[in-house]
Amino acid sequence: MDVMDSNGALASAFGLAGHHALITGGGSGLGLATARCFIAAGARVTVVGTNEEKLRRAALDLGSSATFAPFDVTHTSAAVAFAASIEEKFGPISILVNNAGSTVKKPLAEMEQGDFDGVMATHVSGAFALTRAFAPQIAKSGKGSILFTASMASFLGIPEIAGYSAAKAAYVGLVRSFAAELASRNIRVNGVAPGWIDTAVFQKATATDPARRAKIEGRIPMKRLGSPDDIGWAMTYLASPAAAYVNGHILIVDGGALHAF
Repeated sequence: MDVMDSNGALASAFGLAGHHALITGGGSGLGLATARCFIAAGARVTVVGTNEEKLRRAALDLGSSATFAPFDVTHTSAAVAFAASIEEKFGPISILVNNAGSTVKKPLAEMEQGDFDGVMATHVSGAFALTRAFAPQIAKSGKGSILFTASMASFLGIPEIAGYSAAKAAYVGLVRSFAAELASRNIRVNGVAPGWIDTAVFQKATATDPARRAKIEGRIPMKRLGSPDDIGWAMTYLASPAAAYVNGHILIVDGGALHAF
């Protein structure tokens, strides 16, 4: 194989040409980074969220391969109609990224039932409803993927985020269950568990808590935060032909933090 053939083989293995991906929470942060990486790999992308102006700006920034669609994932009864509208307006999707999220940070004594239920509604009920709604059109592509944004909280005990921890742990179960069930429909289901990533949300959360930031950075063997693109490229790999036999896996992208002593 000469160099040109090799380059073509790499592009084919890791590329997403011909794919249409829908990314919830796609207007900023890890969702937006994933959209950029998918587009660089050749996909079309539709970013979804609740802030229409943010989505509009994101789509403009992403360029001609991007569209946007406002939708609140907690409106689970509207998921089937939303999936039909996406197919009608932009064409069927072949990749779904369940990335929308929320959190409430409170001690157990202060966390109300509504706080817990709200986080679970966004992560778990919302992702379940969209997976169920979009699975038929993803299956039609014959090369589909469904991806979940898990977390270190899927595996670690982190105080004062009970709802978020429960939701992200639930993602591990959803990935495994859906992977086993949907493989016969040519849909692979995987997740990415980000470590501590240098986003605006992280900076805001640690700006007034230097002890927390020092604890986080001290846990990471690579001694640095990850970048949003680290997550975007991991998602791209899992959606690509290079991962054609990867199913039911949570890819941990954390600089080694989960397993550090």
